[in-house]
Amino acid sequence: MGGIIARGIELFIDSNKGVISSLKLGGIERLACLCPIFNIRLRNKNGDCFYMDSTNAKLVSMEQKHIYSTLIYSHFGGDFDKICVTIKIESGESIFWKIKITSIPSEYALEWVEFPKACLPYLIDNDKNGGKILFPYNEGILITDETLLPRYEPEFPMSGAYFIFPNMVCSQFISYLFDDIGLYIGAHDTQRAFKGVDFYRYENGISLQMRLYSGKGFGEDFFTEYPIIWQAFSGDWKSATEIYRSWFLNNLPSGVKPVTENEALPSWYESSPVVVAYPVRGIHDMDKMEPNELFPYTSALPILNRIKQATGSQIMALLMHWEGTAPWAPPYVWPPYGGVEKFNEFKTALHENGDLLGVYSSGFGYTLQSTLIEEYNCEDRIKKENVLLGVCHSPQNRPELGITCSPYQRYGYDICPASIRGREILNEAYSPLFESGIDYAQILDQNHGGGQYMCYARNHLHPPMPGEWMTSNMQKLLTEWNSLAPNMIFGCESAASEPFIGNLLMSDNRFELNYPFGTPVPVYAYIYHEYVRNFMGNQCGCPFEPSVDTLRYRLAYSFSIGDIMTLIVTPKGELMTHWGTRDFEHSPNMEKTLLFIKNLLKFYNLCGKKYLYSGKMACAPDIECEEITIPLFRGREFASLPRLLSSAWEDDGGKTAYVVINPEDAPVSFSIKNERFEIDGLSALLIVR
Repeated sequence: MGGIIARGIELFIDSNKGVISSLKLGGIERLACLCPIFNIRLRNKNGDCFYMDSTNAKLVSMEQKHIYSTLIYSHFGGDFDKICVTIKIESGESIFWKIKITSIPSEYALEWVEFPKACLPYLIDNDKNGGKILFPYNEGILITDETLLPRYEPEFPMSGAYFIFPNMVCSQFISYLFDDIGLYIGAHDTQRAFKGVDFYRYENGISLQMRLYSGKGFGEDFFTEYPIIWQAFSGDWKSATEIYRSWFLNNLPSGVKPVTENEALPSWYESSPVVVAYPVRGIHDMDKMEPNELFPYTSALPILNRIKQATGSQIMALLMHWEGTAPWAPPYVWPPYGGVEKFNEFKTALHENGDLLGVYSSGFGYTLQSTLIEEYNCEDRIKKENVLLGVCHSPQNRPELGITCSPYQRYGYDICPASIRGREILNEAYSPLFESGIDYAQILDQNHGGGQYMCYARNHLHPPMPGEWMTSNMQKLLTEWNSLAPNMIFGCESAASEPFIGNLLMSDNRFELNYPFGTPVPVYAYIYHEYVRNFMGNQCGCPFEPSVDTLRYRLAYSFSIGDIMTLIVTPKGELMTHWGTRDFEHSPNMEKTLLFIKNLLKFYNLCGKKYLYSGKMACAPDIECEEITIPLFRGREFASLPRLLSSAWEDDGGKTAYVVINPEDAPVSFSIKNERFEIDGLSALLIVR
């Protein structure tokens, strides 16, 4: 086949071999090795897997006419001899790819297709000719060494850590950045269907993956109504993200509004309260679950008031280990530990003081056995109430135990909310919470990004293969829950993935999880900040060495991208480095931390709110300043980071507004486009240029 040309891209397909034989970006050959244009996985009714790819076809036809090209692959042999794969390619400013798979035998179902596939060089830390990967995973990460990021193959039972959209992958794109040019690969799918977005080593290079799950039944055809886009670009990670943001802004998910136009938002959402998270039992997740100094609930009021007075901020108390059943043992969380009366007394006291109450809740699990509270066992209830009718089924069409939080907090199943019984269980369990009068619930903790888990059941209200139905079902469920609790904000673990940002309006954005693998970059805020904001989260899993006080640095990062700041306190009222720590020898400096927060919130109210609350990030150069190194205890040995935190925003007058933050005690100098500035310690500065 002849060349397919777009701006900055020229590719050649060897149709008979089923591979892209050449890929030039900016006139330079970038292909590292050959790989199939597509890979397919099918399952039979026993749940067995069968694989085929473009190199297996015995019959290939092709047609090229002007900017349109068509490839047809068929005769794959055996039971799959009649399967036909049609690829349509359109070129212009970008390359648009679509695929159609037909004539699947009735005993088989298409589970997924990976398409289109090409192999680029190893990343720059592994090959001097390589580049970087921009990955919208867990808020966003820039990766230079592909060996540091663990490879997760999404399978049943599903983990929340899989590289799946819409889960911990927030957006439907991935990009490869060379020094001189980049390749953007994006699925411009308005339905936001379930996809694997990933990259992995393949022979002598890196394959960027778009895995499209069919959501189909046995013998059903599959085709993409949306295109997969390949586009060349110049610039940094912001330039790549700008391509996706431009598409997103013209194709908003249902129910998504700018925060300035969203009537469902309470006034506190804009005022940026300080979230103060803590447990009422134990001091960490695997501790003995005995009441601590912050129980009964009102025992925390002196600590909360101290933080309130020192920062001049409204406070949101965010409770952990508060469930009356067992900590992190969903779905039954109500009544609260110690009883409703004690809980309501605390809620009333907070509200009378102008403060807020939130709780962590644990999503779509169904606990069989808590490993924290031995007496909490639901084995008899599961049998009596036919719970297994509503849990996720394996590809063999059997209910099986999940892996989330096992064995550390619980053993149990994953509820399928697209089943009649599953929906009944969830509504029954969470209705008392919806009626509780609290202000915030991280209703989907452990359902990272707000998505549901894979289910292959054949007697639920969904097709037997994962796919688009998972997204639309979750949107419907969350919209119903929003209507049942109109005065409560919901959230999830990790930032809410794109289809759910209209329902989950404040979530746990733990950017720091990316430091062992690369450099966190605020892809999420760059695309979505006008429509949703998050909070810093409890920082569980923070990889920084606890001997170094990094809390102010992390507060500065969150504040700079418009997220709400968070503190984690011990039962004695001291600051935790992060949730889950057991090293209290190196606690963060309380006095400096509270002063820093006070200064940042003063800046927010004086001049920063128009950007940090509802602003749109700018595709502008970063500030220039010295770097610091922070030791890590997993992944990389240390992270090299800018001494100052900053973000750039589009200004009303067509200029760029820089928010610059100094988490250190002493003044620090920096530059913007060769113009020198200095910022005082523990402060923020706004510069418009």
